[in-house]
Amino acid sequence: MVDDRQDPNETRQSGQILNFALRRRIARPPLRSAAPGAADDTEPVDDLSRYEEEDRNINYRQRMLMNVIALVIVSLLVGAGVWIADTIADMEKAQDCVMQGRQNCAPIEVPVKK
Repeated sequence: MVDDRQDPNETRQSGQILNFALRRRIARPPLRSAAPGAADDTEPVDDLSRYEEEDRNINYRQRMLMNVIALVIVSLLVGAGVWIADTIADMEKAQDCVMQGRQNCAPIEVPVKK
């Protein structure tokens, strides 16, 4: 049996050392101090007061009505999806039964007379 292990004293010259160049950092603009009394021409955040007036004009009754209508529509869509999936599963079972050559795949239920 031949020993395929390498001798630890033997060095292999198949590797290559890659020198990676360091990336140059992009100089960031200096941070401005936001002193309370400092005159600053540009604000970092836009004034949000223009959006505050919209809250006063919200019709909560109409909003709740739209939410209820959306809930009903989504519930109908989910119910229809479940019904379709159940119907497809039943049809698939019946088709599998017929394709296997079985008989009585769709039994007819006869009411029992008392």
